[in-house]
Amino acid sequence: MPVYEGDPDVDIAAWSSLANGNSSNVSFLHFGAHTGTHVDAPAHFIQDAPKIDGLALDSLIGRARVVRVPDDVNEISPDFLAGCDLDRVERVLFHTRNSSFWNEDFRKDFTHLLPEAAEMLVESGVKLVGTDYLSIEKFHSGHHRTHLALLSRNVIIVEGLNLSDVPPGDYELICLPLRIAGGAGDGAPARVVLRTL
Repeated sequence: MPVYEGDPDVDIAAWSSLANGNSSNVSFLHFGAHTGTHVDAPAHFIQDAPKIDGLALDSLIGRARVVRVPDDVNEISPDFLAGCDLDRVERVLFHTRNSSFWNEDFRKDFTHLLPEAAEMLVESGVKLVGTDYLSIEKFHSGHHRTHLALLSRNVIIVEGLNLSDVPPGDYELICLPLRIAGGAGDGAPARVVLRTL
């Protein structure tokens, strides 16, 4: 599994082991909060903003639309969004070419959401945006404007989705991040599933 450049590597080790004569198997997990499928809370980029343990479940669970972005589109722009039917959509998940990258080393050329498109989603009333790679924003954008456009309006970001086998359309989204009360509250790994309606 790729890890975003500069984030902690994943290390899973045996803390105790039946094979070593311990009374149980206990694994030790070491990885960053933004590893694999994860949720970004507003506190990820905004001081004193809501943390991961305070996010409302009604934003994380409910009807969602999967939008298929053509493989030749590297930036999700306002023009692209204008061609999508997102009227009254509260949760949108972008299925891009990124879903084919999960068995490779980290890629810097992943498809991303432009800040102007993020603003457009906020104005349309979206309360959750998901993407199929480790960041919704261009690699090393230098400004974090896409994240800030969404998180400053309490729009939750879900990153690291694998939508490889998911056709476009409407689903029920169930997104449950670990409710981590300590630390900066910036984000947490999540189990995310889609159910057909």
